[in-house]
Amino acid sequence: MAKRVMVIPASLRQFTAEPINTRNKRKTAGYARVSTDSEEQATSYEAQMDYYQEYIKSREDWEFVGMYSDEGITATNTKHRDGFNQMVEDALAGKIDLIITKSVSRFARNTVDSLTTVRKLKEHGVEIYFEKENIWTLDAKGELLITIMSSLAQEESRSISENTTWGQRKRFADGRASVAYKNFLGYEKGFKINEEEAETIRLIYKWFLEGHSSFAIARKLTDRGIPTPMHKKKWHASVVTNILKNEKYKGDALLQKYYTTDFLTKKLKKNEGEIQQYYVEGHHEAIISPAVFDLVQAELLRRNSSSSKHSGVSIFSSKIKCGDCGSWFGSKIWHSNDKYRKVIFQCNNKFKGKCKCTTPHLTEQQIKNIFLSAFNKLMPEKNEILGNMEIIIQTLCDNKSLEEQVRDLENEIAILVEMTQDLIRQNAHIAQNQEEYQKHYEGMIEKYESKKEEYDGLQMKISERNAKAEILRKYASCLAEQKYALIEFDGSLWSGLVDFVTVYNKKDIRVTFKDGTEITV
Repeated sequence: MAKRVMVIPASLRQFTAEPINTRNKRKTAGYARVSTDSEEQATSYEAQMDYYQEYIKSREDWEFVGMYSDEGITATNTKHRDGFNQMVEDALAGKIDLIITKSVSRFARNTVDSLTTVRKLKEHGVEIYFEKENIWTLDAKGELLITIMSSLAQEESRSISENTTWGQRKRFADGRASVAYKNFLGYEKGFKINEEEAETIRLIYKWFLEGHSSFAIARKLTDRGIPTPMHKKKWHASVVTNILKNEKYKGDALLQKYYTTDFLTKKLKKNEGEIQQYYVEGHHEAIISPAVFDLVQAELLRRNSSSSKHSGVSIFSSKIKCGDCGSWFGSKIWHSNDKYRKVIFQCNNKFKGKCKCTTPHLTEQQIKNIFLSAFNKLMPEKNEILGNMEIIIQTLCDNKSLEEQVRDLENEIAILVEMTQDLIRQNAHIAQNQEEYQKHYEGMIEKYESKKEEYDGLQMKISERNAKAEILRKYASCLAEQKYALIEFDGSLWSGLVDFVTVYNKKDIRVTFKDGTEITV
């Protein structure tokens, strides 16, 4: 008997399990995205939104449920695309059956993200239509085509990223810097000084050198209603510290502080020596003089390396030292809730450990009186101190020999870098014993690191000497301006002249001025 085959037609759709002959309209949404916020792209964005809205509404078998969009968002990953993520969430919740979009590259430029999303939606019976490529994802050919198109789009992203990186690094090598001027306090486009904002920068540096901490400065700026670089009302200590450390305020520019580790994630990493950096001296007009900037860096280093935490709550904080244990005096409030309230300063370690410090506490008025007495004892020696000051600065802060050593080291380091690069190039083109190559390479790197460490040490010494010279010049300037003995306390003179006060007992309190002069009160 002859074999007979009967065809039983499918009655349900493969992915949605709906009857094939159903006349239910598919819930359809559109997705539009442009990657920049330029005027030209904004026009494209609006055109996409209008086009897909009209296109979906024109189909009788589709029900328009809405448009999803991301404007000015790069598509190498979908992490920060709120419109995209909301669309996927709604589709998985059954609110969307079909998504219409322009092309695979508009949807995602990351192959993994693209395929993961397509498959996730496919499992829930949601189809995507890429109009430009004419791809329907529930079609058998859909996934293969998407894989190919997404890979091409991803390679396009890689190429664009590499070209952008090359251009950026070429600018750095040419010594050209740029900043986000809208969020950079003190400068306008082209590194033109904004005088109103520059005054805030100068104030921050002044307060810091007067002894205030970053936290105290942030609080003072907030209280004065001065806006932050990001145009917020509240300042944070970290913002103040970043301003104090930023070399651009002294007219220099360190380029390539951060770099992009991966073109897909766009993740930025602090450059800790992985790639070249460029330091440009005299790049633009300074707001803070280089000497003052170096002085601030030295003070930051001193505070960070100190065994006791620096307090900058008042101008007396971290200025008074215990003669018993060497710790700083800190402020304490007595009778905080009654009429006898007063602020006193005492050793922070007074009641710590078995051996208690015997040094007495001091009130603010007593500290002021101690300074007045010490300053007025200093005044008769004023002319002699000022006469010797420049000689002292030249003796203690001369950098000529150090700068010569730095230049020699720069030449040696440049030669080592060139030799290392030659070594790498030879190994890439000529067959060599890899053990010997590795040994030679590691030896070169060891020499480089040794020379670099020596170079950094010399630069640190130069900065410290420059900072010391600036301290002494400021000290001399403050002293020269004061013509008569003091009859009342002057906070600016206290900050400008006094290095620290050491308390041994009530009858032995010594004021050490910034030139090293010590006067017992």
